[in-house]
Amino acid sequence: MTIFEVALFIKYSVGTMRKKKSAFLYLYTLVFISVNSLAQDAPNADDAALAKATQNPLAAMYSLPLQNNTTYGVGKYNRTQNVLNVQPVIPISFKKFNLVNRIIVPIITQPFSNEDKSLTGVGDVVYTAWFSPTKASKLTWGVGPVMQIPTSSKLDEFGTREFGIGPSMVALKTINKWVAGFVIQNVWTFGDVKENKFLFQYFVNYNLPKAWYLVTGPILTANWNAEDDMKWVVPVGGGIGKVFRIGNQPINVNAHMYYNALRPDNVGAMASRLQVQFLFPKK
Repeated sequence: MTIFEVALFIKYSVGTMRKKKSAFLYLYTLVFISVNSLAQDAPNADDAALAKATQNPLAAMYSLPLQNNTTYGVGKYNRTQNVLNVQPVIPISFKKFNLVNRIIVPIITQPFSNEDKSLTGVGDVVYTAWFSPTKASKLTWGVGPVMQIPTSSKLDEFGTREFGIGPSMVALKTINKWVAGFVIQNVWTFGDVKENKFLFQYFVNYNLPKAWYLVTGPILTANWNAEDDMKWVVPVGGGIGKVFRIGNQPINVNAHMYYNALRPDNVGAMASRLQVQFLFPKK
């Protein structure tokens, strides 16, 4: 699949969408055209291996992903919610296991429910520590705690400012050009605001020549304390990505579009994700 085929696919798939949403899709397409023009031919073999490594949450590689998630048509004023997750991954290697530390710092632009305006602030930080065996096996897996750190700005729109903790697990398998797996976790808080939040992300990647890949990686969430018809957000969709280099710096870029097939009233129907991930592989 060439970048021009991707552009044509996006153009015709959003014909029924509003112009504002289409503008974001064309912007994402332009990002990939730029990526294609910046990519160097020499390191393609290394970059193909790096592309597979980026699809493994337990890879023993330092990285800095900047993941921007945008949801359209939020609330009665049809505004846009934006969450930029700054999520460094810091692996620590021991003799028999790796400790993979992932920190997610959300920077949120949240529309007000009762006014036609938005405000930007910092949400609660989420820290996950996965312990994964170093011994090779057919299935790669890791388990550990996930914690919510009360760092959100002083408005309810950005978080509850409560400490939370729970279990997390990741597992994946690589078969030829395919990489597939899941991340699952649940967080409980114990302060004045008692939350019970579930997250499940499955991911399937198909690796193409020259370090391109196709991907689907929807993030399903549930608020167990909400009413039955308001518990779940279930997106469906996918995207495309590529690993390339600027000088000697490898960078992983991917863009996705999702439709929230199941959602509460306060969540928009369409969402997009654009991620730029700086990679720091061991020499």
